[in-house]
Amino acid sequence: MVEPAPVQVSDSPPPGSRKGRAGARSRRAALARYLLVRLALIVPTAWILVTVVFFLMRVVGDPITAAMGGRMTAEQINERKGAAGLNRPILTQYWEYLSGLMRGDFGRSADNREISEVITVYGAATLELVFWSLLIAFAIGIPLGRYAATHRDQPADVVLRLFAILAYAAPVFFVGLLLKLLFSVKLGWLPGSGRASTNVELALQNVSPKTNIMIIDAFLYGDIGYIGDVLKHAILPSFALGMLTAGVFLRLVRINLLQTLRSGSVEAARARGLSARVVTGRHAFKNALIPVVTVMGMYIAVHLGGSVLTETTFEWKGLGYQLAEYLKARDFIAVQGIVAFVALLVAVMSFVVDVVVSIIDPRVRF
Repeated sequence: MVEPAPVQVSDSPPPGSRKGRAGARSRRAALARYLLVRLALIVPTAWILVTVVFFLMRVVGDPITAAMGGRMTAEQINERKGAAGLNRPILTQYWEYLSGLMRGDFGRSADNREISEVITVYGAATLELVFWSLLIAFAIGIPLGRYAATHRDQPADVVLRLFAILAYAAPVFFVGLLLKLLFSVKLGWLPGSGRASTNVELALQNVSPKTNIMIIDAFLYGDIGYIGDVLKHAILPSFALGMLTAGVFLRLVRINLLQTLRSGSVEAARARGLSARVVTGRHAFKNALIPVVTVMGMYIAVHLGGSVLTETTFEWKGLGYQLAEYLKARDFIAVQGIVAFVALLVAVMSFVVDVVVSIIDPRVRF
């Protein structure tokens, strides 16, 4: 795991003075320039990502032959390739692909389904899973990281550091299988697959407006039993995915809280006679959460398209599950569309993270 770069901190003049006001204006101007540059960089970043995806998909051969080879005659495959424009020069295909992306067209799957529709339907399921897993990661990683930092080098700190390493390093599918075997198969407490029971899924198909986010649809339906059923199905996959992120949060909070507790502002707070609890809570803990915000933003983007192992382990029909299905079917056009969407999402989320960090941390220089 890459540790965040140390933040540059400068001694600022009192905010009410003329020099302080000038410094604030200068910082706002620098912040505006920085954000404009970062916003402008989204386009070339996204272009590089989707270009790499496009040509890598072509390295394995043409998508029609890969998906339909052995199931169609050579004449039928050539007819499909012609209809899809795959017989044209590669640069022509590339330009048409970029033009389609600018219109929001991510292509069609082998079963003639719009990839944008697949992203909308299955992406909502993955968004729901990511939301629950982040709640678990926050509930476990942040308080444990704070506790480890305030009990440095004590037995509890050692145990928590080992726990963080195991949570981060353990394969998510292995954790998922263990959870299924224990809580679903052996104890029978929780369901081990799906987003809801079959009767609940069928009932929620008729909800209007339908969001494809199961918990919201259950609330719109207005049945408490259905809400409980959806929540029970979400526990195991959310816990399996959340533990991975919880290990990252624990390490980040611990490391940054230890660094902040040694800073000059915290020493000054101690010198004023403030208790250790107040010093940690008011002065150190908030600054230690800044790297967590950075990591959280990127994890949202990555999990939205990359929670393949969790979703396939629990048969949670989200974007990762559907991506795995397209890979098994060798439907590389669909894979290309989903991966391109994730690449664009990562580029946008990177910008959003920079904006949030620049707003919440006044010490950052641009």
